[in-house]
Amino acid sequence: MKHFKTVSSIFIIAIAIIFGCNVFYLVRLYQSIRKDVEREVMTAMADADIDDMWERADRANHAASAKRQAYIENGDSVVERHGTVSGIKDEDGNFVTTATDKEGKTIIKKKPLRRDRSYSNQMVNDMSQQMHANMDPFVDFNLAIMDSILTERLADRGIYPEFVAVEVTNSNGDVIRANSHTPADASGYDIFSVCFNPDADMIYRAYMTPLTRHIFSEMAGVVVTVFLIMVVFSLAFHYLTHTVSRLRTIEEMKDDFVSNMTHELKTPIAIAYSANDALLNYDTTNDPAKKETYLKIANKQLKRLSELVESILSMSMERRKTVKLKPEIIHLQTFIEDICAAQRMRGDKEIIINVAVKPNVTIEADKTHISNILNNLIDNAIKYSGERVAITVSGDEKGISVSDNGIGIPAKSIPYLFNKFYRVPHGNRQDIRGYGIGLYYVKSIIERMGWSITVKSKEGKGSVFTIKFNGNEG
Repeated sequence: MKHFKTVSSIFIIAIAIIFGCNVFYLVRLYQSIRKDVEREVMTAMADADIDDMWERADRANHAASAKRQAYIENGDSVVERHGTVSGIKDEDGNFVTTATDKEGKTIIKKKPLRRDRSYSNQMVNDMSQQMHANMDPFVDFNLAIMDSILTERLADRGIYPEFVAVEVTNSNGDVIRANSHTPADASGYDIFSVCFNPDADMIYRAYMTPLTRHIFSEMAGVVVTVFLIMVVFSLAFHYLTHTVSRLRTIEEMKDDFVSNMTHELKTPIAIAYSANDALLNYDTTNDPAKKETYLKIANKQLKRLSELVESILSMSMERRKTVKLKPEIIHLQTFIEDICAAQRMRGDKEIIINVAVKPNVTIEADKTHISNILNNLIDNAIKYSGERVAITVSGDEKGISVSDNGIGIPAKSIPYLFNKFYRVPHGNRQDIRGYGIGLYYVKSIIERMGWSITVKSKEGKGSVFTIKFNGNEG
């Protein structure tokens, strides 16, 4: 057992170290995934800036065209105060950006029809800054549209924050363009900033609900697997220790049983030996009373020895779960009469055993085991009674019952009566010995035969044990 405790301690320490390593690497994995997610968010913001710029340019061009048309209709002259940006699709499938600055100088820049993640952040930034340089930085900002575009770009990357709000600030953190639903308290939000126009010192600052849930969803497979492995390890170790502890307890009980039983066996053997020695070595022919006394002592101790051996046999048979019953046809009345006749010869006290079995009733059962069962029930009725005991054994084709006028069984003990090693507490009866295996053996064999057993008892009035054949309720 000491060796097992040492091995168990080493095993527990090993599990703790493995668990600590798993936690360490999970934290490292979390940090790595978080960096990747933050890079994805920054790229999404840069893409959203370009998309928003196209939206703004389109709105600005439409507004300028409408205004120009109004001037023309009114006969007024048209004065371009700011540069414009427009885009058309050429024959190669590219968008051609045509921009005019304040002096009317035309700048042309091509842009792919669809942006791809493979484009470097530097390329995206260069494109963004070039386009911002050709626009009035304060033309038609609509942060609600920017929120929507950023949400879409994040969704393209599998990131779905519950809340997104974008505002425009400068490098000092002063708000240039505010969003109507920007949180007053930034705590509890992840904040990302992208400078989209260095010349005008303009920065997009985005507030998002924490991305922890998204990161954990990326780690879900690893986390769940590690958790399940640790649970399985813990349950297996708990089961192992519980089983070993239980086996150790059973081993201790067995050792105590053997020790006690050895002592119990030595006592009747020693007494019977002394009585027989006296009969052999002393002249008892002239003293019939002494001869009878020695014979009674020897007979009583031999009976006691027989009971102890029967208890050991009962426990041994119960432990052999694969024991095969040998059923045979038994004439019930004759069989029970023989058992009761042997029990009446016990000289411990005045014993009256009545047999009330219907004639011509036969049953099919293992003769050895049914004999042990009835002897056990009758023996208990004799032991747990006063100086005079009256027992009635009745039987028919439905079952057998053994009733007595003994001391009875407390109601609280009846549910546990057939449990292994359970003994009914009788504080005022120190003369009754037992090991709590007799009734356990009785029930085990009866159930193996396909029968059932019940008990009714009342303290001070006696008990009735009823064996029902084939589960019959009759």
